[in-house]
Amino acid sequence: MNYFAHGMRFVDRPYFLAGTALPDLLSVVDRRVRLRMKNVAPFVEETDSIQAELASGIKQHLDDDHWFHSTQGFLEITTDLSLLFRELFQNDDSARVGFLGHITTELLLDAVLIDQNPGLIDRYYDAFLEIDPFVTQQATNRMTTRETDQLRAWLVLFHKEAFLRDYPDPQRMHLRLNQVMKRVKLQPLPEGTISVLKTGREIVEKRLDDLLPPEHF
Repeated sequence: MNYFAHGMRFVDRPYFLAGTALPDLLSVVDRRVRLRMKNVAPFVEETDSIQAELASGIKQHLDDDHWFHSTQGFLEITTDLSLLFRELFQNDDSARVGFLGHITTELLLDAVLIDQNPGLIDRYYDAFLEIDPFVTQQATNRMTTRETDQLRAWLVLFHKEAFLRDYPDPQRMHLRLNQVMKRVKLQPLPEGTISVLKTGREIVEKRLDDLLPPEHF
C-alpha cells in the first residue's frame, strides 16, 4: 500500500493520518531511520493524544502492509506488472522488474482510489495543515530506531509537493516514478513505461477487491 491507500480512511484524524504516512516518508528522509512495531506499540495507549494518534497511525500502516503484501491479489498483480516490465526491458537483464511490479502496483492503487473518491485527496492534504511538523518530529523520534532532524522540513515539503495528485495521469506518474528510480540509484524508465502504466491501471481497477479485501479494508 502507498500513502493514500493507507490514510484515506482517516482524513478526519490529522495526527493519525500523518502516522500512516510516516514509515514510507522516513524511508525518503533517511533510510537509516526505522519504525518498528515493538518500539511503536507502547505509545499507542500514551496519555498524550498526539503521541498516541501518531503511534496508532504508524501501527495501522504496519498492520496494513502485513495483510496487503500477503493477499493473493497483490502477488498475482505484481507478477502481471513485472511481466509487462520484462517485455519492456526484454534486452536488459539487469532491469529490476520485480521491484517495478511491486511499486507500480501500489502507486496505481492510489491512482484508482483517488479517482474513485472525488475530493478526498484535497481532504487528505488539508489534514497535513492541521499538524505541527516540529511536534510531529519530536513525537516520532521517541519511536524510531534513531533520531532525525529532517522530518519537520519533509512534512512541509510533502504537503507542498502534493505528488499523489499526479498519480492518476500516466505521464505524470512516469515522471514521479523516475524520481523514485533516481533516489534508489536505478536507471530511468523509458517512454514505453507509460503504456505499461495504462495497462497496469486497467488490471488494478478490475481486481480492486482482490487487493483490498473487505475483511481488511
